[in-house]
Amino acid sequence: MIKKLARITLTLFLALTLVTPSQGQEAPAAPVAKKKKAPARKAEGSVRIKDIVSFEGVRDNQLIGYGLVVGLKGTGDDMKKLPFTKETIVGMLERLGVNVRDQVANLDGKNVAAVMVTSDLPAFSRHGSRIDVSVSAIGNSKDLMGGTLLVTPLIGADGEVYAVAQGSVATSSVQAEGKSGSSFSKGVPTSGRIANGAIIEKEVGFELKELNNMNLSLHNPDFTTAKRIAEVINAYSKAKIATATDPKTVNLVIPTQYQQGVMDFITNIEQLRVEPDQPAKVVVDEENGVIVMGSKVRISTVAVSHGNLTIKISETPQVSQPNPFSNTGTTTTVERSDIDVGEDKDAKLAVLESGVTLQQVVNGLNSLGVGPRDMITILQNIKAAGALQADLEVK
Repeated sequence: MIKKLARITLTLFLALTLVTPSQGQEAPAAPVAKKKKAPARKAEGSVRIKDIVSFEGVRDNQLIGYGLVVGLKGTGDDMKKLPFTKETIVGMLERLGVNVRDQVANLDGKNVAAVMVTSDLPAFSRHGSRIDVSVSAIGNSKDLMGGTLLVTPLIGADGEVYAVAQGSVATSSVQAEGKSGSSFSKGVPTSGRIANGAIIEKEVGFELKELNNMNLSLHNPDFTTAKRIAEVINAYSKAKIATATDPKTVNLVIPTQYQQGVMDFITNIEQLRVEPDQPAKVVVDEENGVIVMGSKVRISTVAVSHGNLTIKISETPQVSQPNPFSNTGTTTTVERSDIDVGEDKDAKLAVLESGVTLQQVVNGLNSLGVGPRDMITILQNIKAAGALQADLEVK
């Protein structure tokens, strides 16, 4: 019995030794399952920085030139009425070694048109690359279709030649004429384009890698949006390198580690997302009956009634005959006018509650059964009553 009791005591001692930690040591903590991080959600309504700003210095440059379009089918300038076209032809032929000064009076064709050539020189365009050009008649030419633009230098605002244009002019106009003299025309036949019609001869000096700082110019100036852009950039770079100087501009300092890799830095910055703010604004185009409202538009509680006054005039022809056995008078046709004036009895008085959303504003106005034109008048009167908490711009 004593041996059995000693055996049980030894077993309990060994069990406690295995479970109880030694003095001065802590029991190991139970393993805890790691929680997976939830994927970051993009802010609702956020856009890329590259979509709402332009980088200072990265811009197009406008080019212009004067030239001649030849090969027209009798639709060119009338040289008798436009002497500058004739003088341009004479000067061009003289540069080519043909002297026609003595025959100027005999130049009377209508196959040539004087034109202005315009184009935009994109940023970072390189020597030898091509750009599109637009060609527009400046004389009394009727159609440029089928014509060819002769070599035309394109100059910038500084008077330097940056590109040279030449090629066949393509117009988007459609014309048709019947034998009876009726005709159909769509588009503008006196202007056209030449795809890849100009070759760049001179580059605009702009070295991106030499910049130490640059400005971001907002497409839609706004204090809040400019501040948010600066905050997003600073949070990404973990340094205060962006500062909103005004509602239009955010100044950006290129970090030292990106001094030789400005391109990589700008690429990372323009992909950052920010939620732009916008003012409460309603734009109205009375001529075309167009209404555009921003999402921030709110109204105070207001009651709106809309009624239509309808005036209908109808003409009914009637036959008037003379009396029976009458020797005078003739049968004639007279017009009878009926005028009907009525007012819409179903006109409703709608209450638009305070602080409603844009969708609720639209639904409330639509419930009145009004069209865009009448809605414009209603919005103007709501603004006059001081209930429209937004800027109303009428074009």
